[in-house]
Amino acid sequence: MPSPARSALLLAGLLASAGVAHFVAPKQFDAVVPRSLPGDPRTWTAASGAVELALAAGLALPATRRVSAQATALFFVGVFPANVKMAYDWRNRPTSAKALAYARLPLQIPLILWARSAGRTDK
Repeated sequence: MPSPARSALLLAGLLASAGVAHFVAPKQFDAVVPRSLPGDPRTWTAASGAVELALAAGLALPATRRVSAQATALFFVGVFPANVKMAYDWRNRPTSAKALAYARLPLQIPLILWARSAGRTDK
């Protein structure tokens, strides 16, 4: 198992990659923005991408790692409705696409736990 510092850097890399993807290929993210949110889905896509980049930066810096890890766990809880919407919207897609959408739902649990553990200090 990697040290908390290494784990935080790995999680930062995942978040940075996802954050960049929100700006490089925003259409796929626009499609999963819940309709109940006000405003343009692109605005939510850009905002969530910016938050992911900020969280990645916070995790990468030891001085902000603990609070950023807590914020990352909350972020993963907050984006869960988008994953539910994706699973619902993809219910009639081919089996492989459906499986991907449904697999994202329970994946939030280990992501939340990973974020929480990334905020621990090395002993």
